[in-house]
Amino acid sequence: MPDLLLELFSEEIPARMQAQAASDLERLVTGALIERGLKFEGAVSHATPRRLALHIAGLPGRQPDVREEKKGPRVGAPEAAVLGFLKSAGLASLDQAKIEKDPKKGEFYVAVIEREGKPTLDLLAHILPTIIRTFPWPKSMRWGTASVRPDSLRWVRPLHSIVATFGPENEEPDVVPFEVDGIAAGNITYGHRFMAPAPIKVRRFDDYLPALDRAKVVLTAARRKDIILHDARALAFAQGYELIEDEALLDEVAGLVEWPVVLMGSFDESFLSIPPEVIRATIRANQKCFVLRTGDRLANRFIVISNIEATDGGKEIVAGNKRVVAARLADAKFFWETDLGTKLEDRLPKLESIIFHQRLGTQGERVRRLETLADEIATRLDAGSAAAAHAAQAAHLCKADLVSEMVGEFPELQGLMGRYYALAQHKHPSVAAAIGEHYKPQGPGDRVPTDPVSVAVALADKIDTLVGFWAINEKPTGSKDPYALRRAALGVIRLVLENGLRLSLLYMFRFAQSHLHMHANIANDLLSFFADRLKVYLRDKGARHDLIDAVFALDGQDDLLMIVKRVEALGKLLETDDGGNLLAGYKRAANILRAEEKRDGAGAFEAKHTAGLLAQDEERALARAIARAASETRDRAGAEDFEGAMQALARLRAPVDAFFDKVTVNAEDAGLRLNRLRLLNELRAAMHEVADFSKVAG
Repeated sequence: MPDLLLELFSEEIPARMQAQAASDLERLVTGALIERGLKFEGAVSHATPRRLALHIAGLPGRQPDVREEKKGPRVGAPEAAVLGFLKSAGLASLDQAKIEKDPKKGEFYVAVIEREGKPTLDLLAHILPTIIRTFPWPKSMRWGTASVRPDSLRWVRPLHSIVATFGPENEEPDVVPFEVDGIAAGNITYGHRFMAPAPIKVRRFDDYLPALDRAKVVLTAARRKDIILHDARALAFAQGYELIEDEALLDEVAGLVEWPVVLMGSFDESFLSIPPEVIRATIRANQKCFVLRTGDRLANRFIVISNIEATDGGKEIVAGNKRVVAARLADAKFFWETDLGTKLEDRLPKLESIIFHQRLGTQGERVRRLETLADEIATRLDAGSAAAAHAAQAAHLCKADLVSEMVGEFPELQGLMGRYYALAQHKHPSVAAAIGEHYKPQGPGDRVPTDPVSVAVALADKIDTLVGFWAINEKPTGSKDPYALRRAALGVIRLVLENGLRLSLLYMFRFAQSHLHMHANIANDLLSFFADRLKVYLRDKGARHDLIDAVFALDGQDDLLMIVKRVEALGKLLETDDGGNLLAGYKRAANILRAEEKRDGAGAFEAKHTAGLLAQDEERALARAIARAASETRDRAGAEDFEGAMQALARLRAPVDAFFDKVTVNAEDAGLRLNRLRLLNELRAAMHEVADFSKVAG
């Protein structure tokens, strides 16, 4: 079956746009084909710094014929209805329609519409120029003499040529006949800008890919990444160094070169007096280079990725990069030494003029909140008076580096630079560590602080952020989360759970809000948000979200560690036969109660059952079992022995099964009915001591 090869060759495609552009091209073209009834075997798209390419395999040669029947108005319907039907069906008169009979509705008109499928080549000629003209670039431009026309093509950078061929494997493919702003589709592409710029005739994807390879272009981003990573590791190893890998930088650099060539450069050893993170940030941000280490320290070497095989082996390229790296490191050294001359405390007044948020005050005001909050958290966690004092001091200083020269140049180093400055000023190691770690964890793969001082300050930073934005009603909506509040909540969850901490979230929310001087009741709503985030966290670890709902539904459940322990114990119970059957019995009881409460009114069965009205052995046995289970689950849950509480509930399984097997709940005798419903309500209440089983699926 025929294949489509499409290439859009332009002056440049910025690295940050390439992956999305390739995905958009595939989505738009395949979507248009499917919409027209054209199925295919597979599609794959690619992007390089100069081209977007799409290969669609196994397309049919023509669109399938279509036959459909369109039902019209009844025979004898008003003229307006008939004319509307003729127009929508594309008929000249009712003579072209047929009449069908319906036993209930009588006779009505039916139009048989038959459309012959069009050749796929013609459809592509219609589809492709429209997609190119309306391509969703985040930023685009016009160029040349045509740019004065408002309807001229907009593209990310000037579009130079279009390859569009279509045909079966064993025949010469056709060029799809279309043009866009004077650029006609053809079968000519171009290789590497400098090493193989001559035109290349291509037929289909199978010869396009090797032709580009010969012309010094690696089409697939994944292969460019593999080449860079493999060659960089090998070159570093050969020289006695180790590559410091950086996935984000690797993605970016792979989008900057069509033919990656790995080279090594060096810088003066005197620059190693700068913190290694600063060296890495400087070389990464300014030159898109990787850094190396030897043992556990940074080496005065870097890896640069060239886009050309230079005749001198890359000496001039390396020399040029060395000059720029040296200049940038000299700037960084100046910032570092300048910053060391000012104490962190002396920077604090400048925070009073930096707005954190218009409705949440300045960074100076925020720091004062963090001091109080960090001290309270450390106290609540029984970290000790010294740790609480250190937490307050670290919170007092944690934002001071925001007004340093280094963080002004490299914002991604905030916190980290504060740690270095604190150590240089001989602050307590726990204070310095907490300043450096108070933004952590910043993502699922980020390390979680463990020192009590660091934990207290990191929790304070995130809780203040969450409470503040909740108080001004700036919550995440849909996919939008401009203040990274989901990440902050997940950070709190990880800090608490991975450190095994006991902390009342509701208390901390209210404490934090009291220092904002905003009185809206946000604590419960924010706790619900945490429940959703906890589901995400535990789902990744294999837990069921309905079990989290069942535990969160209990009043006052805001201790994340205890919630997780309850969830784990509940999960173990439900994995057993006793647990599964008990859940079925609970749901049967709950359904009966819900139905009868609609009839008798909410709360109609809240009173304790009357022992003298228990008429059958099975209900007497159930009453005794509920009394034992209620007492034991309450005691064990109170002692935080949740597995023991679940085991106590599990012993209800046999008497519950026997009760439903032998006892008629809705007895004709009103007294018996009421007593049995009260007994079932006691069963429900006993089970709710450990979880709201109505939230459990199954």
